[in-house]
Amino acid sequence: MSIEFDVDGAVATITINRPEARNSLDPEHNDLLAQAYRRFQDDDALRCAVLTGVGNSFSAGADLKKLIPVVRDTVLDDTAEPWVLGGMTMTAEAGKPMIAAVNGHALAGGLELALACDIRICVPQATFGLAEVRWAIIPGAGGTQRLPRAVPVGVATEMILTGDPIDAEAALRHGLVNRIVEPDGLLAEATRVAQVIASRGPVAVRAAKEAIQTGLREGLEAGLLAEQRLLAACMRTEDAAEGPRAFAEKREPVYKGR
Repeated sequence: MSIEFDVDGAVATITINRPEARNSLDPEHNDLLAQAYRRFQDDDALRCAVLTGVGNSFSAGADLKKLIPVVRDTVLDDTAEPWVLGGMTMTAEAGKPMIAAVNGHALAGGLELALACDIRICVPQATFGLAEVRWAIIPGAGGTQRLPRAVPVGVATEMILTGDPIDAEAALRHGLVNRIVEPDGLLAEATRVAQVIASRGPVAVRAAKEAIQTGLREGLEAGLLAEQRLLAACMRTEDAAEGPRAFAEKREPVYKGR
């Protein structure tokens, strides 16, 4: 049982390895995943990450036997802090891009982890659901906010209020996942996309992600203003000179992130 952290060049792969509990997060593994997430975000050499799980589950989210009771106790004694899974579900900061390689069931907090990623790729057997209302609680790690931004509002509302999951084909049809890949090619495809992103100008990638998120969060006008501000910031970098120079010299650019 662990949270594995592997590095290949500028790409990190974070793997939830708790298959006997459907890769759910107890307090220990929730902390370990948060540490892994922070390690990725803080390491300047890493530019993109893949998040996945072991076995036939991406993640079942919070461990109902071990983590949920702890959270409920803090609510009852008024010491509760914001509910965060893996250190990543309550942040609105742009940060570096992450890809969810959904190897199986992404349920409850598991779907919230996938929603906190920027791109989702899944296997045909994957299912996606927010089942919290079945247990008399609501999705509290971003699910009620991110799912309606990822799929049509009516679809998100039905998923949240019924707690019923959807399959991979429905997820693709509604835009929840980017594509479906056979299991033996899932990690390779997610890694390929991550490596492509990692090869681009890192300042520009993060700026583009921030511009997207600002527009979605604050509306078109704010997004357009953010886009202009971030474009100017990119233009001031050394990388912005290196890109066109490499194009003219017919070679791959060497970006330094500055």
